[in-house]
Amino acid sequence: MSNPLRPGDPSRLGGYQIVGRLGEGGMGSVFLARSAQGRWVAIKVVRPELSHDREFRARFRSEVNRARQVPPFCTAEVLDADPDHEPSYLVVEYVEGPSLAQVIRERGPLGAGGLHSIAVGVATALTAIHGAGVIHRDLKPANVLVAPGGVKVIDFGIARAFEATSEHTRTNQMVGTVAYMAPERLDAVSGQPVGPAVDIFAWGAVVAHAATGRNPFGGDSATATAMRILTQPPDLSGLTGPLRELVARALEKDPAARPNARELLDGLLTAANAGALTATPTPSAATPGPSSGVTPAAGVPDDQGGRSTTSGLVSTRRRWLAGLGATAAVIAVLVPGFVFGPKLLGGTAGPDPTGSTAAGTSTGQPATDGSAPATGPASSSPSAGVDPTRAMLAGQRKILLHLVEIDRDLSLPFDGEVHVGDGTGPDALFVLEPVGVDYMIKSLNPDVAHQPCLGVKLDSEGYAFLVGAECYPTGATMFGLARQGKDDKGRTSYSIHNEKYGVVEWSPSRKKIYVEHLGDAPVGTTFSMVDRGAV
Repeated sequence: MSNPLRPGDPSRLGGYQIVGRLGEGGMGSVFLARSAQGRWVAIKVVRPELSHDREFRARFRSEVNRARQVPPFCTAEVLDADPDHEPSYLVVEYVEGPSLAQVIRERGPLGAGGLHSIAVGVATALTAIHGAGVIHRDLKPANVLVAPGGVKVIDFGIARAFEATSEHTRTNQMVGTVAYMAPERLDAVSGQPVGPAVDIFAWGAVVAHAATGRNPFGGDSATATAMRILTQPPDLSGLTGPLRELVARALEKDPAARPNARELLDGLLTAANAGALTATPTPSAATPGPSSGVTPAAGVPDDQGGRSTTSGLVSTRRRWLAGLGATAAVIAVLVPGFVFGPKLLGGTAGPDPTGSTAAGTSTGQPATDGSAPATGPASSSPSAGVDPTRAMLAGQRKILLHLVEIDRDLSLPFDGEVHVGDGTGPDALFVLEPVGVDYMIKSLNPDVAHQPCLGVKLDSEGYAFLVGAECYPTGATMFGLARQGKDDKGRTSYSIHNEKYGVVEWSPSRKKIYVEHLGDAPVGTTFSMVDRGAV
């Protein structure tokens, strides 16, 4: 849950209603808010003294415009901003999930599956960020969120606006955490330009930290750490095989010797295909104590006690990175544990922006009170401490897709076109198959030899409908889920959207499910998930 607003905090910013505080950092405060359309967002409000700096405003506007061109491949999407508002603010999608820093602090170094999910997810994010001409400049474990659908990198690009203000220039300050800074950022005398290679160095340090629980250049102070970065090789004990080689290349002193983000992805793909991704975690300097659940992280520095940013509709800008999407989809299949779900988190529940569920807790029971009876005896419930919604989003539970507005359930019968029904037949059972931040929706109909996934098909008149399609991640079979509210049973409801064809809607007049771009029109059809037992 967000913290209460303080006296003097805004109640509205632009078209957003502020409902609580998420955290506070050196750049300003972060608030939980709702858009006019009901979407949860995180708003970062810049410190007043910076908002009054004309130079800062200009740079802030420029960097926000760049950041908005970054497609949401493992990144938190930048949605809106107003540099001229008093104070300036930035709106980003709201994501539930702890930061990598919290996960490691509370649970220790990651296992092989979680580690390579981090390596792949962050490399994917950097490929998208650098492809839009943006440099993160402050990549660190606190800026990597572990969301139900996969990794999300936050706070990219904006650091440059703060670092280049007259205040920081006069005091020779840099925005960032020393332990993840490349040598060229620390050695001003060298005159080396700051380019995308600084983020590659940070990627290496983040992955090494995730594998071992310690920084590869860790010293007793920031100064000692900086000196080690400049003069000493990294300590990569605990990393083995191709991943160690990739991390070592990323941590080269010479930026020209480091791979770029796409080369990191290619290296991870090659290693995964060969089955050679291994790691041996070593004890952290600080042994983590018993965990009572991971507290959600904020899109602000981790030590500020905030919560996470993000979750919602995927931007259409993803299209121009179709090649990256194909690579990410292949890696999702080949790299163990590419999608986290509750596997890395141990099943802890994430925050509920409505405040209906406390952070780090779980209802402990699957949502079996659906609109229709189960097709048979339900399988065992998720174990205590495992959030059923996360289990369903992670593809671990059979589900009914309940159409909230008409109290019916989707089914995919033998003829291959999606219908609505009472949810009693085997053709009504589905499972989500996460791919990056999106999902394929697979039918579990035992009467069909090759169980299909939902896909979009155009008829002769150009209308788009849902049909059974081969379960392969394409533009027609990948869907995003955007939280909308609650159904009459208290279950979370979602809109389902396809990047290429639009939002899944119900036509009362035609009595059919169709897919259409809505433009500025509100979503009219929502779905909740009814748990029908373990897959």
